[in-house]
Amino acid sequence: MYRSIMVPVDLAEPEMSKPAIEAAVSFAKSSGGVVRLVYVRSLIPVTYMEFVPADFDTEQQQDAETRLAQIAAEVELPAEQVSAKVLMGSVQGEVLAEAEAAGTDLIVVASHEPGMLSYVLGSNASAIVRRAKCSVLVVRR
Repeated sequence: MYRSIMVPVDLAEPEMSKPAIEAAVSFAKSSGGVVRLVYVRSLIPVTYMEFVPADFDTEQQQDAETRLAQIAAEVELPAEQVSAKVLMGSVQGEVLAEAEAAGTDLIVVASHEPGMLSYVLGSNASAIVRRAKCSVLVVRR
């Protein structure tokens, strides 16, 4: 079935990812697969860089890695079947690039109920569904 499963996590709303993580764990348990949690940090526009401390980027990276590791530690799989990685860039671009590089079979992504703005602008989940080269499962609360 699915041997390599990726779950994008939004650290601003970690509860939102729980159903997606649970689904990924279920697939991993049934197939002996691995789960990779990813968080994508936003790029800070260059025009704002003069207003942030010099170590801001390093602190943000370390904070994200710590918070994602805490979520990974709660996943109900043996530690060798769970990994976590913090990326930087656009959510859809980084998730898709990481999925391809890691040989991901399945991306399990959480999604809000669509609102009018989602239909006009699209969402990260819909962009991942449209562009992924592997299977994608969209999980709603």
